[in-house]
Amino acid sequence: MARWIENFGARHGTTELEVRDGALTGLAADGSDFVARLPFAGVYAGPPDPAAFAAALVPPDRWGVLLVRKGGFAVARLEGERIVESKVGQRHVQGRTKAGGQSQQRFARRRDNQARQAYEAAADHAARILAPGPLVTGGDHAAVAEVLADPRLRGLTVVLPWLPVADPRRSVLDQAVADAQAVRLEVTNA
Repeated sequence: MARWIENFGARHGTTELEVRDGALTGLAADGSDFVARLPFAGVYAGPPDPAAFAAALVPPDRWGVLLVRKGGFAVARLEGERIVESKVGQRHVQGRTKAGGQSQQRFARRRDNQARQAYEAAADHAARILAPGPLVTGGDHAAVAEVLADPRLRGLTVVLPWLPVADPRRSVLDQAVADAQAVRLEVTNA
């Protein structure tokens, strides 16, 4: 974080740092600015210092990740930065067909049933693995909403950021865990 702010200042001129609305902000001499927010909806209340801000980048004691797309899911429960339990799974969901008439309707019903079964499997694993606490989600918005509609998952608190991910695989889950713990930066160039 300190190096990033130093580079920002080198590109835009002297930068005045301030803590505002739970975020570290910077306004450069050329009028460019940035807002740095802690992950997990964290509120920063420390001094306007990059080192202090970086020290506040601590993940919750217990949190989770849920990634869902139509044919796959990944669920992980974490303690701090360590994955304690996880499950990555896939279910076949037939693609769209160009057939018309009754065939098209039959394939659409089959696709919907396969997707529903995939979401139920994801919800089963999520209910088994996840614990109450912050939850970072990603994948397909509608698919995640279907899984989170399961009554067993009501104790979870969804927090930003939303993670736009490809089909959930183990490597995608590992990257999502890293992305969930990253600072969210918004930069406005003058």
